[in-house]
Amino acid sequence: MRHDGTPAATCEGLVRIYWSPSGEVHALKGVDAVVPAGRLTAITGPSGSGKSSLLRILAAQDRPTAGRAEVAGHPLTGLSARRLRALRRRHIGYVFARPPQNLLPHLTGHEHLAMAARYRGVGRAEARREGAELLDLLGIAHRAEHLPGQLSGGEQQRLAFAQAVIGRPALVMADEPTSELDSATTADLLTAVSELTRTGTTVVMATHDPLAASAADQVIHLRSGAVSHEEVAGRRLAVIDGDGRVQLPEEALARFPARRVLIDVTGDGVVLREPS
Repeated sequence: MRHDGTPAATCEGLVRIYWSPSGEVHALKGVDAVVPAGRLTAITGPSGSGKSSLLRILAAQDRPTAGRAEVAGHPLTGLSARRLRALRRRHIGYVFARPPQNLLPHLTGHEHLAMAARYRGVGRAEARREGAELLDLLGIAHRAEHLPGQLSGGEQQRLAFAQAVIGRPALVMADEPTSELDSATTADLLTAVSELTRTGTTVVMATHDPLAASAADQVIHLRSGAVSHEEVAGRRLAVIDGDGRVQLPEEALARFPARRVLIDVTGDGVVLREPS
């Protein structure tokens, strides 16, 4: 699932406009992003930066106003409501911020996984095998017969990830999954999520948590509905959109208050300088 180089999701020129009594709200303003398969991607940014809007579109829960989004090779734009539901069912898992949003109080861990497997069309024998492997991988095999109310918050979120992953969807979306966990429990959960990505699972996580962002293979930073920059392997990357516009990190942008730069094309790169 992750070795042919095909991204798990892409978006190009993504625009999302909401209408409110006070007028138009431009939640996304031409976002370009690539989600590599088999990796953990974090989407960060202040409140109002567009994280939730981008997450909902990639999860096929909302439609863009303009632009293009694709998950597992399937374009999301132009799909009927029925086909969007089918895409979510087969190819997208989802983990909410609060454990009670993910789990039913009357089902055990095994029963949650069996229900999710049926939803994705996984056979009973395969569901038992895969479910046991996931619970073991996530370190909660010994809690498989417990109800959610008998689990800690961290264990509940691990079960939520197992439920989202069973059936091997192309993409697992997680909305602030560590927001109700302490730092030690967060670290344990992130270690478990990293184990999932090593098996080929792709996880996209919207988060305010610096600890969660630091665990990601790729971080997409949003600012005012656009990608301000990305971080990959500890390197900060500016983003160039399809029209050649470069999004600079905020501290770099502050160097150019007049919004004008001198451009020097050298033998080994391009240098942006403040006008004298």
